[in-house]
Amino acid sequence: MLSINPNKIPTGKLHGYLLGAVAPRPIAFASTIDVYGNPNLSPFSFFNVFGSNPPIMIFSPARRVRNNTTKHTLDNALATKEVVINVVNYDIVQQMSLSSTEYPEGVNEFEKAGFTMLPSDEIKPFRVAESPVQFECKVNDVIFTGDEGGAGNLIVCEVVKIHIADDVLDENGAIDQYKIDLVARAGGSYYSRARDGFFEIPKPIATLGIGVDAIPSEIRNSTVLTGNNLGMLGNVTQLPSNETVDNFAKEHPQFIGLETSKKHTFAQEFLNKNDVESAWKVLLIK
Repeated sequence: MLSINPNKIPTGKLHGYLLGAVAPRPIAFASTIDVYGNPNLSPFSFFNVFGSNPPIMIFSPARRVRNNTTKHTLDNALATKEVVINVVNYDIVQQMSLSSTEYPEGVNEFEKAGFTMLPSDEIKPFRVAESPVQFECKVNDVIFTGDEGGAGNLIVCEVVKIHIADDVLDENGAIDQYKIDLVARAGGSYYSRARDGFFEIPKPIATLGIGVDAIPSEIRNSTVLTGNNLGMLGNVTQLPSNETVDNFAKEHPQFIGLETSKKHTFAQEFLNKNDVESAWKVLLIK
């Protein structure tokens, strides 16, 4: 395993390791204006949501590694204390990338990237009309983590109004993750289309799972079952009853008398289909 002391390698190389390992990251497509009212638009992937009461988002226009300069977004946020955070979906990802070009101060990235400027209701910066969700924000604070190239500048934003496109909502008025079709940032020039990789895991906080430590040792020490498999098995609240297992065995006699590795392989096939109950029944057949 490669072990690295962050203080012993160039910042640019460290930057690459960080962005390659901490990924995919959501994108804050930040719209600001300068003190003269000139619009600015730029994407940032040092971004997330950090609370809902009050609704807080934080993104960081870090200092440029190559020349230790700051970005127009940071300058504008400090000067006006307002920003719109637009989300990025697959339909606008190429235009979003184009807007990240470092145009001179005063150049309108909305126009360069072909986006529509939509007036905000509560603040002065414009929204990106093509973005499916737009957050109008007030800047509560800016936290400077350093003054060298690569240092972060955490812009703490409080959401004061949210705009959501009707066509990304489901029948209950919630955001449909497939319809919104979000894009995330990874290392280098890589992006991730979120909906292509969705899978569901039952939240353990909703129930009290028995835990991996409660799984019988013969199963826990399996050479077939993976750590993810054991995590699924440990997320049940209780094991199937002997009667349930016996009934399952009668209905599926092909699982009776199997050697351990084959039994674990069949159980793994059920787990791959998210059928944890059947996996446990196979494992518990005598």
